Amino acid sequence: MAEPIDFAATIASLQEQIDTLNGELAGHRKLIETGDIDAFWLLFGGVLVFWMQAGFAMLEVGSVSKKNTKNILVKNIFDACIAAMMWWAIGSSLAGGTGDDFTSDGSNGFAGNGALFLSTSTANKSAYAKASWFFGWTFAGAGCTIVSGAIAERATFTAYAIYSVVLTGFVYPPVVHMMWGAGRFSAWRSLSSRPHNDDADDASAGRLFGDCGVIDFAGSGTVHMTGGVAAIIAAKFMGTRKGFPDNLPEGQPVYQALGIFILWMGWYGFNCCSTLYIDGYAQSAAHVAVTTTLGAAAGCLSTSAIGYAIFHYIDPGYVYNGVLAGLVGITSPCAVVSPAGAVIIGALAGPVYVAASTAVKKAGIDDAVDAFAVHGACGMWGVIAAGLFATPYYYTVSYYSERKDDCAGIFYGGKATGSFAAAFACIGVILAWVGSTMTILFGTLSATGQLRVTAEVEATGLDDSKHGGAISDVKVEDIVAKGEGIGGGTVVIPSEA
Repeated sequence: MAEPIDFAATIASLQEQIDTLNGELAGHRKLIETGDIDAFWLLFGGVLVFWMQAGFAMLEVGSVSKKNTKNILVKNIFDACIAAMMWWAIGSSLAGGTGDDFTSDGSNGFAGNGALFLSTSTANKSAYAKASWFFGWTFAGAGCTIVSGAIAERATFTAYAIYSVVLTGFVYPPVVHMMWGAGRFSAWRSLSSRPHNDDADDASAGRLFGDCGVIDFAGSGTVHMTGGVAAIIAAKFMGTRKGFPDNLPEGQPVYQALGIFILWMGWYGFNCCSTLYIDGYAQSAAHVAVTTTLGAAAGCLSTSAIGYAIFHYIDPGYVYNGVLAGLVGITSPCAVVSPAGAVIIGALAGPVYVAASTAVKKAGIDDAVDAFAVHGACGMWGVIAAGLFATPYYYTVSYYSERKDDCAGIFYGGKATGSFAAAFACIGVILAWVGSTMTILFGTLSATGQLRVTAEVEATGLDDSKHGGAISDVKVEDIVAKGEGIGGGTVVIPSEA
């Protein structure tokens, strides 16, 4: 007689096998850990931001005389190299660190400490920590490059090297700490444990400016304004080029346009990847891509329209710098404004750029690539715009829901003493810190005769004096000087504009 079947045991055994198979399947499906995804996100963004160095190089080469082409290219590559060394040695330490991290006494709110030369603990040697260092370095290099364009064709290589070391190692990192790290202005800091009413016994009370901090999501103030302020001071001490402002050599539009497209592409890494994570932040990153696109487009069109009203033709310079004006303007508020808000911010960046560019020229300052007008003035506008146009909904997506109503832009019901006031305080701090340090630096270089090349070197071109000769034209001139022709014919050299 057959034994009765134990259905319960059979079902339990089958369920156990199913669970085992599901577990194995889940393991196969999970090809990558969340931390690895986030680390790759920063690596991806860092590569895009690093690619912006090529964009700056092309834009600057297209804006100067051909006799200084090699000098510009070499300096752009050195920007990345010097920034890497300084970010490794001290920059990332000052930018990060633990200062003012809601400590009871609020000590060291100026800059971080520790981790010099990446000498971090084992816990901080993770893939994400290394990717974060890499991402931060690309931003430091971008900020340094802003200055080199402003003083193109005139600066000594010594002055260039010194300001690159000082800016990337000692001036820019404290700004990062104050605005993005554990500093008083950092909107990334959470006040979730703090009661809504002020509590004098709360260690965090008053530690975040206006209980909101500044909305500088991707760095209109931290990166662009820092570079722009340094650039205008450098250009002031440097003096003008021969022919300024109306008789300077005409640029090369092909290189300028190529540079703009490369910069626009890299800007998606700059803005979108400033979410710092992608797992759980895809909505924010995708929204930033939309607002960045609209801000750039609106900036280009509004600036071009202004140029047409002034010159009665579409000026390529206004087209190119209009794109950059819109991009810089949308960099701070890109995560917290609506698409319509992005269009308004980008469109208003146009007149901000034109007004600043005109004012700089009238002041007798020769800014070769309009670095201050694009990065300094439009950077200020971007920081202010975030305090005006940030919506509670988008603030929640990228920052903290518990303070969305207080920290939204004042056009959306936010309190005036919150993000809006923090924007002006942020601008004031950057002007004071960067302005004072760069004035001391460039003033000293000027007083010691180390800032500008001689008139003879400037007339000949920096390629001849520093880099083995100017490109192509010199070789043709040498042939003519020897009385030789090419193919037995007569060589005619076009005069350089």
